[in-house]
Amino acid sequence: MLSQPVLAQGAQIVTVGASKSASAVTLGGTVVAFKEVTMTAQIPGRVEFIAGTEGDSFKKDDILVAIDDDDLLAKRRAAVAQYNNASAAISNARVQYDRELWSPQSRSITRSGGMGMPSMFDQMFTQPFSQAMPGNYGGDRYVDRQADLYGYGTQLTQAQNQLLTAKSAIEEIDAKLRDTRSFAPFDGVIIRKMVEEGDTVQPGQPLVVFADLTYLQVEVDVPMRLMSGLKKGMLIPVKIDVGNLRVDARVAQIFPSADPERHTVKVKFDLPLDVPGGPGMYAEVMIPDNSTATGDVPVIPDSAVLWRGSLPAVYVATDDNRTELRLIRLGEYVSGNQVAVLSGLKVGERIYATPPAGASSDWNKRPQQ
Repeated sequence: MLSQPVLAQGAQIVTVGASKSASAVTLGGTVVAFKEVTMTAQIPGRVEFIAGTEGDSFKKDDILVAIDDDDLLAKRRAAVAQYNNASAAISNARVQYDRELWSPQSRSITRSGGMGMPSMFDQMFTQPFSQAMPGNYGGDRYVDRQADLYGYGTQLTQAQNQLLTAKSAIEEIDAKLRDTRSFAPFDGVIIRKMVEEGDTVQPGQPLVVFADLTYLQVEVDVPMRLMSGLKKGMLIPVKIDVGNLRVDARVAQIFPSADPERHTVKVKFDLPLDVPGGPGMYAEVMIPDNSTATGDVPVIPDSAVLWRGSLPAVYVATDDNRTELRLIRLGEYVSGNQVAVLSGLKVGERIYATPPAGASSDWNKRPQQ
């Protein structure tokens, strides 16, 4: 320890507090986006368009990736032609059916009569006598008419079925055409691009990873023995690998089943808004260990800590109004900016919360690598 004169007037002095808490276990985790999707190819083809690159932002329903659709468009034109043919066949079958309904063309010998005198002869002699002859030589005109109506009705039904078949083919092609475009499902950012324009892709092949970076989470695999110390909604200290930033994260989701090989449970923690960094960054989460006994642990604000290399120290205000630079050993963060002190300080001692700059030129506000 090093004794010095009193520091500059106005420096804030705080009393070392105490926190009754169990020891905590530090676990490494990964920062993930709250919403993240991987766009995959639904049809084979050549990548024709990519909206941007990593870091570019897009609104919901913007096109992110497009695959060449020339082949599908050609098939659609053929299906439309079949649809039009079926529609024309329906019109023709309906006309033929209506003609038979209102102007019967029954299959009788009169339908084969000639013109002029032969036709007149058929009408005057053949038709009347044929009805009276044994075996109905001329046929039953009612039965013939019903057969003709049934035949034309069958043609109409077949034409209608062909129309439905062509319509279904068009709908199937339209669905595949929609699959040639990957749309943004929400407002977000491209965080990874796996293909380039001109690449040939197959169904299921990843194209881009799209995420909403407004809300971030930390994903951690927690050992089963520590799960008793976690409850949904509780706040847990987290250190982000960006300038050793420390924040409180809320337990957002506890997965219902454990990994059968590692015997861990996946837990997600919600980070506060506007936390720097992004998906893939390293983070440390301090999980309380309820298996250890609780006790009084000295806690101080982290603003009071000075560093020389990796050695932490604080300025202690002595009873004779002098200052003392004392080395300490730090534990984990208890909450917010309050950090536990494992040795070097006692509860009730007074320290300078924010030592003035230049109090000791060899000491820094951050640990040195």
